Amino acid sequence: MSGPQCCANPPTLNPTTGGGHVENLGGLNTYVNGSPHSKLAVLLVSDVYDALNLRKLADKIAAAGFYVAVPDFLHGDPYVPNAGRTLQDWIKDHGTVEDKAFEEAKPVIQAIKSKGITAIGAAGFCWGAKVAVQLAKREFIQAAVLLHLSFVTVDDIKAVEVPTAVLGAEFDQISPPALLKQFEEVLIAKSEVDGYVKIFPKVSHGWTVRYNVEDKSAAKCAEEAHQNMLEWFAKYVN
Repeated sequence: MSGPQCCANPPTLNPTTGGGHVENLGGLNTYVNGSPHSKLAVLLVSDVYDALNLRKLADKIAAAGFYVAVPDFLHGDPYVPNAGRTLQDWIKDHGTVEDKAFEEAKPVIQAIKSKGITAIGAAGFCWGAKVAVQLAKREFIQAAVLLHLSFVTVDDIKAVEVPTAVLGAEFDQISPPALLKQFEEVLIAKSEVDGYVKIFPKVSHGWTVRYNVEDKSAAKCAEEAHQNMLEWFAKYVN
C-alpha cells in the first residue's frame, strides 16, 4: 500500500458533499444515507483519504434501495499529500490501521443490525479492502466487494466465507494482475463460495473513487465498477 499509486489523484474534498448526513454509529462518525426502513445495508470502507470522496457513491447505492454507512475509520486524520507527512509516516502514526478498523467495524455492524437490518454487504477500497476481506472471513456480512486492493493476500482469499467479488486494475503495482489471477484461481477452487475477479483494462490503482469526472473514459470505467458492485450486492445482500 505504501507505493506511489496510493497517493495518486487525491480527491477534492467538500464537507457539504452528499445527500445524507453524519451520525455516530457504533462509536464512529459515519456518513449515512438510504431509507431507515430498509432491511438491507452496505458498509463502505474508504482508502487512506477522507471518506467524503465516497459520499457520491454511497448516495448511488442508497438510491438502489440500500441503507449505506461510511464510517470514519481514519478518525478525522486522513492522509493529506504535500502536508509535511509522508504516507509511510502516516502509516506509522496509525499503526496497523486495517486491523484496528476491523475491530472498530464490529460495533458499527451491530449498530446497523440494531436498526432492523437483516443483510449487510461490505465494499473496501485500497487498505479498506483488507477490512472487508477480514469481515468476509467471519460471516459478519453476506457479501464483499474488494476494489483496487492493498494488503490482501492469497490466504485472505482462501479464508473468505461469503460471496466475494474482486475488481482490480490492469496497472496496479500494489495488486498487479498476476496476483489477481492467483485470487481468481482460489475463488474458482472454492466451490462452496461464489466469487469472481475482474481486471479493468487501461486503468490504475484507485480508479473507482479517484478519477476526473470530466474525463469521460475514466468516469465510464469507474461507473462500470460501481454497477458491478451494485449487481453483486443485489444478488447476495437480500
